[in-house]
Amino acid sequence: MLATISRRGVLTGTAALLASTALPRLALAQGGGRLIVAADSEPRQLNPAIVASNGVFFISSKVIEPLAEASYDAGGLKPLLATGWEGSEDGLSITFTLREGVSWHDGTPFSSADVAFSAMEVWKPLQNIGRSLFANLEAVETPDPLTAIFRFSKPTPLQLIANALPVVSSVLPKHVYEGSDIVENPANRALIGTGPFKWGDYRPGEYYLLTRNDSYWGEGLPHLDDIVFRVLPDRAAAASSLEAGEVHLAAFSSVPLADLDRIAKVPGLSVVTKGYEALTYQLIVEINHRTEELSNLKVRQAIAHAIDKDFVLDTIFLGYAEKATGPVPANDPTFYTPDVTTYPFDIAAAKALLDEAGYPEGPGGTRFSLRLLPAPYFAETRQFGDYLRQALAAIGIDAQIVPHDAAGHIKAVYTDHAFDLAIAPTVFRADPAISTTILVRSGQPDGVPFSNQGGYANPELDALIDEALVTLDRDKRVALYKDFQRMVTADLPLINVADWSFTSVVADSVTGVATNPRWVVSNWAETGLSE
Repeated sequence: MLATISRRGVLTGTAALLASTALPRLALAQGGGRLIVAADSEPRQLNPAIVASNGVFFISSKVIEPLAEASYDAGGLKPLLATGWEGSEDGLSITFTLREGVSWHDGTPFSSADVAFSAMEVWKPLQNIGRSLFANLEAVETPDPLTAIFRFSKPTPLQLIANALPVVSSVLPKHVYEGSDIVENPANRALIGTGPFKWGDYRPGEYYLLTRNDSYWGEGLPHLDDIVFRVLPDRAAAASSLEAGEVHLAAFSSVPLADLDRIAKVPGLSVVTKGYEALTYQLIVEINHRTEELSNLKVRQAIAHAIDKDFVLDTIFLGYAEKATGPVPANDPTFYTPDVTTYPFDIAAAKALLDEAGYPEGPGGTRFSLRLLPAPYFAETRQFGDYLRQALAAIGIDAQIVPHDAAGHIKAVYTDHAFDLAIAPTVFRADPAISTTILVRSGQPDGVPFSNQGGYANPELDALIDEALVTLDRDKRVALYKDFQRMVTADLPLINVADWSFTSVVADSVTGVATNPRWVVSNWAETGLSE
């Protein structure tokens, strides 16, 4: 199993800390407490129904809930806003039974109308993942307030939709969003949900504050009074805050891997690798196929041969990762196949391919230049960007790194297409149709994060993806996705380098940690602080 890495932290609510960070003072109920979490970035868009990504879920999942969450129990799902779901034999409908007695944070009752609105007006037309997953969703019927029937124009596997629920089904209040510009609605910045915590405050560069929802549907929950996500982009600051007793939790590997052995020996702190099993990250090289040189398969093959994956695993990930063979990670028990085209590290082969492609070495050994944009979210993506620049130089490609902050990177790669190569940390979520095929399928609208914005188009691959999306037979779906892996590795619309997970560093006073395979991006209703 891959190790897990923690990228956020939790700060204690001492008077000195509150004064130093300008956090508001709140009266804390006995037995509750304030959990302060170190956040390493500030998402521009906080609505998880529009942007289904872990950076958004990390904060918003405590406020806005999906229909179901991942679980360690048999079946792999825990009911949240939906208490049950059943698919028709023909695959053309799925009926959801919704939870009774749920209210939005403004007191309005939650109902099937909210689910129908979210599905048809947000997930299907706007969401980065839902655009593909719900492409064949025709309508959502609401025969009563606690029943939502999803009608599909083509057969849709229940297994696929159920596996996707934690990621794609964040429900929004219809009465807040209907008739507005959904993307620009002010509620995207001051969230209104059904979750255990309500939106409190946000101060750019300082913190996000979430407060207890006293009317939460979960009996006796939540355990905390409030959560503060302290903006600490410097990983060293998260580590030092943990050691000083100012931080309770650092998730998503916010503590550098090189410091984990030392941090684990600090009294009162533990390194936790559980709670990320459903969040396998994939280090990939995104390719802009509009760039003349990169439209040539031999050039893409040369770049793949130039990457020393063993060096990357040992030096950048310090062993906390596995070598990727293709778009499905080896730790997936259902869809993975090793029967794919691989590209062993071979500088001579890479140079020969570039010669064959018509790009001989010029003066100084340079063949051509490229813009390289490493995603700024993780130290690993930035470090790999530095490594890739050197690896490409060894075969005569001059890669110029173009740095951006998180918002600038998203715009440059996914809206403006102002890149040649980009480094991305994509996520595999239990089924290739959920968030993997979107990386290579053509026709994605501009501006959709973590989708194929490189202009790659392969009608045969598109047809396979479309067929798998409507195939009900499990064995046939598995076979199609194994063919999918073979096609991707042969044609290289992108290059998979490593599969990795995360660690959390947690103060022993934090309870209810790693209670599900997506714990860091779940609602934390059961998380608390011991005396």
